[in-house]
Amino acid sequence: MFRASAAALAAALTVTAATAGAETAMPFALDWKFEGPAAPYFVALDEGHFAAEDLSVQISEGAGSLDAIPKVATGAFPVGFADINSLMKFLDQNPGAPVIAAMMIYDKPPFAVVGRKSQGIEAPKDLEGRKLGAPPPDGAWAQFPIFAAENGLDMAAITVEPVGFPTREPMLAEGQVDAVTGFSFSSTLNLIRLGVPEDDISTLLMADHGVALYGNAIIVNTDFAEANPEAVTGFLRAVAKGWKDSVADPEAAIAALIQRNPAADAALEERRLQMSIADNVVTDWVKANGMGNIDPDRMARAIEQTKSVYEFQNAPDAALYFDPQWLPADGSLTFE
Repeated sequence: MFRASAAALAAALTVTAATAGAETAMPFALDWKFEGPAAPYFVALDEGHFAAEDLSVQISEGAGSLDAIPKVATGAFPVGFADINSLMKFLDQNPGAPVIAAMMIYDKPPFAVVGRKSQGIEAPKDLEGRKLGAPPPDGAWAQFPIFAAENGLDMAAITVEPVGFPTREPMLAEGQVDAVTGFSFSSTLNLIRLGVPEDDISTLLMADHGVALYGNAIIVNTDFAEANPEAVTGFLRAVAKGWKDSVADPEAAIAALIQRNPAADAALEERRLQMSIADNVVTDWVKANGMGNIDPDRMARAIEQTKSVYEFQNAPDAALYFDPQWLPADGSLTFE
């Protein structure tokens, strides 16, 4: 079932770090395009953090929060970046698939409903009687039923219109929908780029409205990880260093990104990166505990919330979805 398409992979947009003498090739599948929150991975390339671990890393764009999961499960990519909640459902539907989350990046997920105040959207209840644009592969849309349940929304009173990622924000900007699901730092800044006044944008972070879920994590192919544990730990250490460098100097991080995406607006992407750092990555929990791991009690609550809107075919177990065994234990995950 998990067969990679060689043609599709060959056609994927990639950036390669060719490291002389590298022992292990680790192609890395992102969740989305080369935008601000992807900058830390390019920093890890340019600063030699991957090379220092004897890794040759190739970074590929993605097409949504679910996109990397089958790529890693097939073994086409040993590592990827994906929504852990979507991974949970994937593993429930494909028990035994060789994929698991190994490092939490978005401790506070950017899942959001982004609307326009001029169209009556300022609080969750305002969605009733309105039109919501939602891309079917969107990670935020996947978690919307939990957001709706936690806020007592009548789903029958919300008109849900499936939209494509490229048309999501333009449709909201043009008033064709009243709100959209998306990542906060993506949809909000895309609307600003389209000329929507910033004071007309309402961003409802699901994590601020009762949703206890985690967000995107580095996922690994477990067959690869079992055969190459030191390479996986080295990869995670390099990722942590890339994020720490980006926190220390966001402008330089965006310069690394722009080398790969020259058409991007540097100022906008720096703001997008800053939003992801402040709202999703360097949370109070991460400041106290370091990045990468999870709180078991919170994960248990997240599973219970998922059970409230999704019928598991198999008994859910956090150990099936997240394994911290490859996280480096040398202090590289701490933020000072």
